[in-house]
Amino acid sequence: MKVHFIAIGGSAMHNLAIALHYKGYEVTGSDDEIFDPARSRLQKLGLLPEKIGWDPGKINAGLDAIILGMHAKADNPELIEAKNLGLRIYSYPEYLFEQSKDKIRVVVGGSHGKTTITAMILHVLKRAGIDADYMVGAQLEGFDVMVKLSDEARFMVFEGDEYLTSALDRRPKFHLYQPHIALISGIAWDHVNVFPTFDNYIEQFRVFAGMVPDNGSLIYCAEDENVASVSAFAKPSVAKFPYRSPEYFIREGITFIKVEDKNIPLKIFGHHNMLNLEGARLVCEAMGVSRNEFYDAITTFTGASKRLELVAAKNSCSVFKDFAHSPSKLKATLDAVKEQFPERKLIACMELHTYSSLNVSFLEEYRNTMDNADIAVIFYSRHALELKRLPFFSTEDVGKAFGRNDIVVFNESEKLSDFLKSYIWSETNLLMMSSGNFEGLDLKKLSEAILP
Repeated sequence: MKVHFIAIGGSAMHNLAIALHYKGYEVTGSDDEIFDPARSRLQKLGLLPEKIGWDPGKINAGLDAIILGMHAKADNPELIEAKNLGLRIYSYPEYLFEQSKDKIRVVVGGSHGKTTITAMILHVLKRAGIDADYMVGAQLEGFDVMVKLSDEARFMVFEGDEYLTSALDRRPKFHLYQPHIALISGIAWDHVNVFPTFDNYIEQFRVFAGMVPDNGSLIYCAEDENVASVSAFAKPSVAKFPYRSPEYFIREGITFIKVEDKNIPLKIFGHHNMLNLEGARLVCEAMGVSRNEFYDAITTFTGASKRLELVAAKNSCSVFKDFAHSPSKLKATLDAVKEQFPERKLIACMELHTYSSLNVSFLEEYRNTMDNADIAVIFYSRHALELKRLPFFSTEDVGKAFGRNDIVVFNESEKLSDFLKSYIWSETNLLMMSSGNFEGLDLKKLSEAILP
């Protein structure tokens, strides 16, 4: 099979390219910019394009498939040539479905928690010796790539993103995967540039629930009222498995869950992660993993990359980073750190980076999400506003939206760094939350500078 990627440098796209290379496909690709780690990983396998930029000459009738990334626009010269030649053109999720159409498909959806739940499932399956193909949105410990495709695996596990499929296809990605086993972790309005109203957003999950086939399974978080209401849109023949947080407690900085007469220690923490664990357990049981196998395996799960990831710790201070950017993710992550370390102060710093978070009309959704922080800090850059063509807003707008008069706001990373370095770090945790990188702020170097 000969496959060409238009926009091979993307996080998801280059992982799919590597997965197909491992499967024995002949893979080529193009992009107008490729950064690390994608660049180094593609180069190591001989998949890095010789030149940066688009080249219609790479498109020929001998190609079996074109895979189109989100980064490519409708006027892309390679895409135009592929259309002229009548080649099969797939979006990223369409091609994943093509590779999994004869497998049992497990799709984890939700506004938050889906990466962690998918990671938990894969961790347990690996420990249980169950072969599964997969697609997950973060690099996982013990896994070389974020996508695995094979002819042998009976299952394929998807992290089901609700964002758009491609520049040519306005359907949410998770509508294309057609799950046999579906999970919905939580629903909180996001992606306002695509879903301008909450009802428009929640409708995508109603459709998703309705896609589970007869005799399929829908696993859903019953603690979330929006998810519970969406579950009603599943077919009558679908088996429903609602879940809530298991009973847990914290002792000497370690979280334990209570299972019958046992207290099981975990390497993760936070109420939201207890919910994630319970959802993952039900999925694994639906895939043939016993309850005992699940609990034995989950004790060694340390989390997905950038999800409450420990950057550094010293004495009575720890620095965590997290991908949290939406209001629900922000509050859940912040509350988890405060619950795990109630005796320590918490400085929580969040970067407004996504289209939604940088939209002044959406900022109000963040009200009270940082109330549990002893010091709340917000960072946003003028450059990000310019790139998204959004109007500039003032630091006063931010404080008013979050509902805290004492909120500290920066729009220069150097000033943010200086502020954190000036604090007397004792019995205090730092939580850095962003889907970006605080304009290149090196968190490891920052940790070295501030930890006592």
